[in-house]
Amino acid sequence: MNKFEMLHQQTQPLLIANVWDAESAKRAEKAGYQALGTSSAAVAAVLGYEDGEHIPFEELVFMVKRISASSLLPLSVDIESGYSRDPKEIAANIKQLTELGVVGVNLEDSRVTKTRALIDKDTFAALLSEVMKYLRASDVRVFVNVRCDVFLLGLGNATEEATKRADSYQNAGADGLFFPCMTDESDIKAVVEATSLPINVMAMPDLPAFDTLSKLGVRRISMGNFAYLSISNQLEKTMKDIKSQGDCKTLFAANNL
Repeated sequence: MNKFEMLHQQTQPLLIANVWDAESAKRAEKAGYQALGTSSAAVAAVLGYEDGEHIPFEELVFMVKRISASSLLPLSVDIESGYSRDPKEIAANIKQLTELGVVGVNLEDSRVTKTRALIDKDTFAALLSEVMKYLRASDVRVFVNVRCDVFLLGLGNATEEATKRADSYQNAGADGLFFPCMTDESDIKAVVEATSLPINVMAMPDLPAFDTLSKLGVRRISMGNFAYLSISNQLEKTMKDIKSQGDCKTLFAANNL
């Protein structure tokens, strides 16, 4: 078990700092975080793209290279649906990232065309199994955190579907499972009990406190792109304040420096 895997077995859940560039990575390391994870939406936004694999993979690689070079913390990368429909190509993309020092990836069981839609459970499990097979054949050790979007997409039977997919993805070789927008304690408890894999949840307004999540068995907490949105909104407010106040004093306020 490598260091990143071990971070998923701590008494308290692993709090991932979701970053989008070298500077945010440096700030997270300075703040004392144990590990970094990219936010696909935030990285795309920084480069002027919409989320959903609109950013060219080579541009994602460039950003990952700069982030990896800027911090000593373990880095996991959100690769959305793998930037391919071919499991061999997805595995090759993952391998390319590990050569930059990446120790984990997030892989989604939904895809964005005009709208985001779930991939059939068995179809995705078969794809995942093939990806894992190619990674093993290339001797690539990487923590594959499968993002399951049943709660994000608001399925009426989300909890039932989540437990089925958890079992299926574990059998296909996943190392961890990520359920964004799962916040209800009973849902979290049901999903945690459905698998022995570490469960990852995401920041939401009604997400329980970290101590509660720990008691429920959650092993990892992500921020999604909300840290990036918070910073961007603050930047917009600062720009507006400068313009409306007629001076630059707000740039030098105590909370800004």
